Amino acid sequence: MNIVILAAGQGKRMRSDLPKVLHPIAGKPMLAHVIATARSLSPKRIAVVYGHGGERVREALAADDLLWAKQEPQLGTGHAVLQALPLLDPAQPTLVLYGDVPLMRADTLRELVATAGDDALALLTARLDDPCGYGRIVRIDGAIRRIVEEKDADDAERAIDEINTGILVAPTAALARWLPSLGNRNAQGEYYLTDIVALAVAEGLSVRSAQPAARWEVQGVNSKQQLAELERVHQRSVAERLLEQGVTLLDPARIDVRGELVCGRDVTIDVGCVFEGRVELADGVGVGPNCVLKDVGVGAGTRIHAFCHLESAKVGAGNVIGPYARLRPGAQLGSDVHVGNFVEIKNSTIADHSKANHLAYIGDATVGSRVNVGAGTITCNYDGANKHRTVIEDDVFIGSDTQLVAPVTVGRGATLGAGTTLTRDAPADQLTVSRARQTSVPGWKRPQKTKKD
Repeated sequence: MNIVILAAGQGKRMRSDLPKVLHPIAGKPMLAHVIATARSLSPKRIAVVYGHGGERVREALAADDLLWAKQEPQLGTGHAVLQALPLLDPAQPTLVLYGDVPLMRADTLRELVATAGDDALALLTARLDDPCGYGRIVRIDGAIRRIVEEKDADDAERAIDEINTGILVAPTAALARWLPSLGNRNAQGEYYLTDIVALAVAEGLSVRSAQPAARWEVQGVNSKQQLAELERVHQRSVAERLLEQGVTLLDPARIDVRGELVCGRDVTIDVGCVFEGRVELADGVGVGPNCVLKDVGVGAGTRIHAFCHLESAKVGAGNVIGPYARLRPGAQLGSDVHVGNFVEIKNSTIADHSKANHLAYIGDATVGSRVNVGAGTITCNYDGANKHRTVIEDDVFIGSDTQLVAPVTVGRGATLGAGTTLTRDAPADQLTVSRARQTSVPGWKRPQKTKKD
């Protein structure tokens, strides 16, 4: 089939310079959600009708499998589909979707396509307790005869609770007949796509309907409030899937997944956590409250305590991270590694059984096994122009408040005394210390403030 996605609207109620369809749900533009759903149906062609925001929309969602049709000016939904018509295969039916209806499920669309068959017009409709604002489905003896927009409806038609969602499947050859003949003599002065229903009935073409499993599938976004509501709907749906998979969520209402979260058995996630990109949590992982994980893999049994930030890092099994730890891109931890509070690691590997428990910065370093990094230790990896690497071999003990000025190597089994500034390689199995000699000055007095007259 063909799929046409209408994404030309300005979205004035969003009160934003960002085109409406680029506003995010779960970390990616609404239009990206719709395109992903469209691709899951394996269509022959996907055409996106864009307008407001123009090239910003195309640049944000550019892909080889998308065709683009510009609607300028925006004269209604019927006019929008007409712009895409030359891009479509006339031998295939066309499914019409909307770029600001981001949570539509593929299964619902498959059912709608099946309802249409080879030659019928099929509408996705829904019944609402409060249908205000929607076009109404007008039936006679149970058969759909037309759709009337609310602004054009009379009191009896406004009392109808079956609404038009705008999503439909139609024979493309029929669209080619109907769309050029649409008029705009209505309350909004627009060319309504919904007017094709009456044209189909006049031709004797069957008009059928299907309904979504959940009302939120067809909910569109016209304001920041509606955007926030759909964000929570989406996150609740994600949380329910995680719970079904056996993940323990201490509060399903307080989790945000803005990408793909893959969990093993017996994973526990505390409140306020955000997962971005692709995150994999192996069996028995525990994530404490208010953590942010982006493009991270975490090994079995690892505990991540509160307020940690991990990005583009690989964490082995049985580690203890945080609280208040930061793993930056390129951080790779072996197994049984401890990274404590206010420790930052960037572009570094730390081998099994090593520890940096307090107030340390490890950047551009290779750290061996069974290394102890004392509090206040930093690798001085940047000289103002270039980055340099620090190598710390196995079984090294680094005392507190140590600076390792890269490039430098600490040999296996070496000990660095507290307060050392290491500018040359430290030999293996020896104590290296660099300090000024401690001196006490007899009779020295602390300066006093000068009294003013």
